[in-house]
Amino acid sequence: MSIKQYTGSAGGWGALKSTAHHLLKSHNVAKNISNLLKTNQDHGFDCPGCAWGEKHVPGHFRFCENGAKAVNWEATSRRVGADFFKQYSVTWLNKQSDYFLESQGRLAEPMRYNAQTDHYEPISWDEAFALVAQHLNQLASPNQAEFYTSGRASNEAAFLYQLFARRFGTNNFPDCSNMCHEATSVALVRSIGIGKGTVTIEDFEESDAILLFGQNPGTNHPRMLETLASAYKRGARVVAFNNLKERGLERFTNPQNPFEMLSNGSTPTTSHYFTPKLGGDMAAVRGLVKILLARHQQAQACGESIFDLDFIAQHTEGMESYLAMVQATSWPSIIEQSGLTHQELELVADIYQGAKRVIVTWAMGVTQHKHSVATIQELVNLQLLFGQIGKDGSGVCPVRGHSNVQGDRTVGINEKPPVFLLDNIEKVLGFTPPKAHGHNVVNAIEAMLRGESRVFIGLGGNLVAAAPDTERVAQAMKNCNLTVNIATKLNRSHVNPGKDALILPCLGRTDIDIQAQGPQKITVEDSFSMVHASSGRIDVTGEMMRSEPAIIAGMAKATLGEGNPIDWQSMADNYDNIRDLIEKIIPGFANFNQRLKGPGGFYLGNSAREFTWKTPTGKAQISSNALPESIVPLKTQQMTKKPIFVLQTIRSHDQYNTTVYGLDDRYRGVFGERNVIFMNEKDIEQLQLKAGERVDIETLWDDGIKREIFGFKVVAYVIPQGNVAAYFPEANALIPLSSKGDFSDTPTSKSVAVVIHPTKVAPLLVQTD
Repeated sequence: MSIKQYTGSAGGWGALKSTAHHLLKSHNVAKNISNLLKTNQDHGFDCPGCAWGEKHVPGHFRFCENGAKAVNWEATSRRVGADFFKQYSVTWLNKQSDYFLESQGRLAEPMRYNAQTDHYEPISWDEAFALVAQHLNQLASPNQAEFYTSGRASNEAAFLYQLFARRFGTNNFPDCSNMCHEATSVALVRSIGIGKGTVTIEDFEESDAILLFGQNPGTNHPRMLETLASAYKRGARVVAFNNLKERGLERFTNPQNPFEMLSNGSTPTTSHYFTPKLGGDMAAVRGLVKILLARHQQAQACGESIFDLDFIAQHTEGMESYLAMVQATSWPSIIEQSGLTHQELELVADIYQGAKRVIVTWAMGVTQHKHSVATIQELVNLQLLFGQIGKDGSGVCPVRGHSNVQGDRTVGINEKPPVFLLDNIEKVLGFTPPKAHGHNVVNAIEAMLRGESRVFIGLGGNLVAAAPDTERVAQAMKNCNLTVNIATKLNRSHVNPGKDALILPCLGRTDIDIQAQGPQKITVEDSFSMVHASSGRIDVTGEMMRSEPAIIAGMAKATLGEGNPIDWQSMADNYDNIRDLIEKIIPGFANFNQRLKGPGGFYLGNSAREFTWKTPTGKAQISSNALPESIVPLKTQQMTKKPIFVLQTIRSHDQYNTTVYGLDDRYRGVFGERNVIFMNEKDIEQLQLKAGERVDIETLWDDGIKREIFGFKVVAYVIPQGNVAAYFPEANALIPLSSKGDFSDTPTSKSVAVVIHPTKVAPLLVQTD
């Protein structure tokens, strides 16, 4: 491993070099160049990476460096089939790195785990579907099955999947969103009546100020960099609150700008950059409101106002109790918890007050704390006080992860289904779906650990690597009578099988999908509620992979029978039939198939943007929440006399969610290794360590379970004292399953109390081939 400071900007020649490198690694160079030119284009396929939306500009390519990695990773010519699994036992595979597992290539044929030989062996599709049906139909209750979903599933697959599970009789829908933006959905529904952001991509062209909280777009959604750079160029103030200093939030070289590329120039992506403590965003916003409230009171003494009192009176309730709480919040608690100074918050208040149109955005740096729902409500409060929701150039903008994680929820992947969804299913299809709330991710893992849930079906994703408490999640999977993983690549979940297990290889976003009634397209929804069509470009005719809708229909037909009351085969034969059902059951999809024919997709709309507040009182809620007593619980602080650090898990730049494309993190200057811990230089000195030394990291949590990871190399970085960071999934073993967000049950991956010891073991070697 080497540590070398990266001096370039985000994007630019570094991004082009990386894209070329991953093209070569795909063993499919010529075809993937063609694929990249069709990414996010009309009549092409939607990027399998992030959910950032597009402003369609003729003549521009519409992929970023990490989107190119996702395309090349999926569109490899390498295959993993019977010969591979005959060569390697599951026990051996489970000892390999996540990078090694996924880099072997695309899954090529259905496989069944043989516990006697500890190998996966081929199975026919019909036999696989029959096995699923056998296990499901012998359950004592439908609620003993878990139907997990990844955000990369299409609208069509997700809708069909939830129909299958609800016709079977359960609302157990643990979903990847439970581990990332669940707090967003909860907070926004409570505050404005809809769990989605209120902005469109065009709003970023009209905003005067953009406030970014807890996000690293350079790695996690790089297409946002162009949006931020463009806003900066036209004079908008772009303010970042992020615990780590990230290159993408500093400057960007647009690969499509010849002048910047040839001159090695760049454009700033932010005008101001603040590094609050982990979990300190709520306190920072509370301080900002406290300053603005004082100014508002001064203005009122002169017969004026800086709050939008007309908007507040017409559209909101709860202001008085909230402002009383703001006044009661002490400055010492705000400063201590946020890690920012009064002067810094005064500067942000100047920017906010001086802007006519403000967008507030956030990502998982905000959503993965115990108090995340309260933090997001605090962000919404700020916007509501100034009427910054519902007018062009303003609003709230959660930046989602996977390319269709928002769409999956829209079409019914929800363990707490809204009444309208269940009523519409019954009205249209004639059966009564279950009404009791089902399991989210944490509930599902706990039920599998107890032996209550016996069948796990995963529509994409990699639960063992994505979830907290890695060893316990692996054990939960092994407790199941059957685990089924529908996937494109081999991953950690597959090598922790249940007593019986299936790997079912599916088509990817880049593959041509031909069914009985011809070529098919699927749809996805981006972070701006735009629905796009997607059609793959790679011909896999003759191979044994099947599409996700076809696999779901096959399982449903085998389990429930045909036409009961759903004609499952017709759904697989022609996805227009699935969209016709979506149109009848899900609001906003009128004339679904017809509207897809237009360029750029169509907008689902947003009720809050139209000042329709779907809350119990019909008004937006200004919420009153006290600041957390402390980020590290007081009882945890009493467990040791050693220095306690707050850990966050993060992605490297060669990574998207649990998929690791390589072992480098270019913007942070880390090359060739992932077992690292980022620390403030003063913390390194106080522990009498040196950069480059190895340490062990241990969780402080009072459930009697020891959680420790070993041999992590210390990297000095710009991060507040007392805070540290490490990559996931490597550090997921430190996150207690029972440490979760209030009201959201989201694992607290951004606030784990840890202590750091000199290492007791030799460093782990990472296999790269």
